Amino acid sequence: MTPITLVEGRRIALSNLDKVLYPETGFTKGEVLHYYATVAGPLLAHVHDRPVSFLRYPDGPGGQLFFTKNPPPGTPDWVRTTPVPRSEDQSAEQVVVDGLAALMWAANLVVEFHTPQWPAGHPARADRMVLDLDPGPPATVVECCAAALWLRERLAADGLHACAKTSGSKGMHLAVPLEPTPSERVSAYAKRLAQEAERDLPGLVVHRMAKALRPGKVFVDHSQNAAAKTTAAPYTLRARARPTVSAPVSWEEVAACRAAADLVFLADDIAPRLARDGDLFAALTEPGRAGRLPAVRGAAA
Repeated sequence: MTPITLVEGRRIALSNLDKVLYPETGFTKGEVLHYYATVAGPLLAHVHDRPVSFLRYPDGPGGQLFFTKNPPPGTPDWVRTTPVPRSEDQSAEQVVVDGLAALMWAANLVVEFHTPQWPAGHPARADRMVLDLDPGPPATVVECCAAALWLRERLAADGLHACAKTSGSKGMHLAVPLEPTPSERVSAYAKRLAQEAERDLPGLVVHRMAKALRPGKVFVDHSQNAAAKTTAAPYTLRARARPTVSAPVSWEEVAACRAAADLVFLADDIAPRLARDGDLFAALTEPGRAGRLPAVRGAAA
């Protein structure tokens, strides 16, 4: 029998709780649900009022993976959705995870949570900027940290505050809270930053995706600021061999990183980190922390 739980007055069927989703560590679906219940506060703050896309991996990272923006079949009528018109479907909608009940319903599907840089109802008007630092082997997150420190200083020179998190895979994400700004303009600014980083750190950074350019260097991916793109949400589990988390980190941890293992965090690591440090990504949701982009020649106003 599938257990039924009551969350915020909503009945949710939780299935296959003993199923091992991460064979390398024995982490089960029940533990996945427990993890999301534990980090619900900060996770919900960061996906608040944003259309959510899901990377589903119901049989674990070694099984079938599929990415969906549309509400999954069987989505309860109490789960909020929001219009997100697309060129191929002007009536398209996406889920908004707006509370613990919706979070646990979604987590039961076994998903990564991905969000755009803009809130529901304001497509292509971003209130954050993201830079995805992706190391080309043999580079690791250690090299990402060096690039991140340069980018942090460069952003600060423009009056912008950057937060850092692991991607939950091999790289890092930097996020910047912004006053609402057209995505086209944010993209232009992010590309300029990546180009400047490559000029100042030619042995470390590239700003183009071409594989031939990337071995041993950090690709500063500015493309995720395009309105149609999404990024793994803070605190989401990732579909990797182990239950790694896209975990916010302090700048002290970034500066101290000497080995890739220094910035690998599993589900069981996150509650103690939150108890000790609080939400290291809190600036993304705090009033008054949003910055204004400087003008970029040729960008939309």
